Amino acid sequence: MSVTKDTKTGKWMSQIRVKDWTGSTIHKKKRGFSTKKEALQWERDFISQATASLGMTFHDFIELYLKDMEGRLKPSTIANKRFLIDLKITPYFGKMPLDAIQATDIRKWQNTLTSYRDEKGAPYSATYLKTINNQITAIFNYAVKYYGLKENPCHKAGGMGKKNADEMLFWTKEEFADFIKVMRDRPASYAVFMTLYYTGMREGELLALTPADVDFEKATITINKSYQRLDGRDIISSPKTPKSNRVVTIPATLCDCLKEYMSHCYGLEDEDRLFPYNKSFLYREMEYGCKASGVKKIRVHDIRHSHASLLVEMGFSPLLIAERLGHERVQTTMETYSHLYPNKQAEVARQLNGIL
Repeated sequence: MSVTKDTKTGKWMSQIRVKDWTGSTIHKKKRGFSTKKEALQWERDFISQATASLGMTFHDFIELYLKDMEGRLKPSTIANKRFLIDLKITPYFGKMPLDAIQATDIRKWQNTLTSYRDEKGAPYSATYLKTINNQITAIFNYAVKYYGLKENPCHKAGGMGKKNADEMLFWTKEEFADFIKVMRDRPASYAVFMTLYYTGMREGELLALTPADVDFEKATITINKSYQRLDGRDIISSPKTPKSNRVVTIPATLCDCLKEYMSHCYGLEDEDRLFPYNKSFLYREMEYGCKASGVKKIRVHDIRHSHASLLVEMGFSPLLIAERLGHERVQTTMETYSHLYPNKQAEVARQLNGIL
């Protein structure tokens, strides 16, 4: 290790040579430190990260964690994970040594999030808090499994938030009818929201559709890919889970809608994106439609819930709904939509009486 000062610029420079945790020798040079103390601190942090020492800062460990995950997760998943970590986790724990973070630190962090209120006095949603807590739990599980951390402090600290919202927002048939009526003079948006409502597909799945995916003879749509806009690039990847690869049947109304829309798409090829837009377009059009129709405002993703609600109302089984939505497990469908199923206890008793 060597820390020297450039007499011309007055800045400090560090040169370091160290063996990383794989046994490879790393030579690193960094300039531009204002003080010798900053240069020495950078050396200590670099050595901790390179040798995979549990004394490394939480921030340095996150870089190792995400770098390893990049080869195992889709780019969109990594981008979302990094965004959430940078926004809600690293600012609190970033400078703390990884092995110094205790359950009490986790609880203090949880308390800052659960006590947060925005300018309108609204807290973070329970599902958002659960998502954040899941992220930090996964990070420490990784440290325990691969870096020898003694225990996960999140397990002692307890959870935060809820997996499912207390109230699920969705549109009834009548609300969707009011919404879609005002979209008729916007052909692309009309086709987009008709497709979302009558198939229950995810936003990324919709934006990845091509004409080749639509079979008008069989009245089906094949879902086998997903679209994401990352760092200014259009990325087409596999769907969320293996079960997300599916073929859904569509009603004649949607067939006619898509035929009409595609007939006006000049030069549309089989492998072109059927809806060459991004998610921002969906959100803007959704906001316009809600204002113009007067229906309650929901998220674009809630149209998927609206489709599921429609199927429940029509009496379809959780298994069929799970297959149509591309859920990996039917339990996911039951956990998410169980409150929509009517109580059948009285019907059971009636039929048992009929047998007697």
